[in-house]
Amino acid sequence: MNSDNNDQKIFGIGLNKTGTTTLGVCGKILGYRCKSCDRDLLKDVVLEKNFTRLNEVVGEYELFEDWPYPLIYRELDNMLPGSKFILTVRQDKEVWLNSLKKHSMRTHPTNNCRKLAYGYNYITGHEKEHLEIYERHNDNVRAYFKGRESDFLEACWEQGHGWYELCTFLDKNIPDVSFPHANKGSSTKPKKIRVLANRVLSIFRN
Repeated sequence: MNSDNNDQKIFGIGLNKTGTTTLGVCGKILGYRCKSCDRDLLKDVVLEKNFTRLNEVVGEYELFEDWPYPLIYRELDNMLPGSKFILTVRQDKEVWLNSLKKHSMRTHPTNNCRKLAYGYNYITGHEKEHLEIYERHNDNVRAYFKGRESDFLEACWEQGHGWYELCTFLDKNIPDVSFPHANKGSSTKPKKIRVLANRVLSIFRN
């Protein structure tokens, strides 16, 4: 396999809490310059429909994951023909929802992208809407890239996908390191008072 193809642009287009951090870690191991969540860029493309800085960011990095890339895969495909797209998913939608809900209880809504990405600050009370967003996003991505196996990979780390699938898709040599599982069942529990405060906020700020 060719190990010198780092001019390739690779976009992780799975929603957050689907293993996007793991994809980023893999990218760094494989030698890519990686870019994760960019809140300001998300605001640019979602609120202002301004793609000026996106061009600058895309020129600086090679592998991208988290927001805003899952929301603009069509635009990216048109802007950068020949790019690679990776849809990360969870083993089922309920697992994803529970992971997203736990994450929302650990983080303050003003410090993340939930409102822009999903339309809600918190998941609690809007579980049905979030499940619909998850399923609709995945179905739309699959339909858009149907028949384009050389450009598109769907990966579920929980189902055993790993270095073989990723490196085959990217035409990279498999590294001699174990496959990382970033953010998997973090043993650091958030402070109870912060979790309680966020739960209270979720009742009044949805």
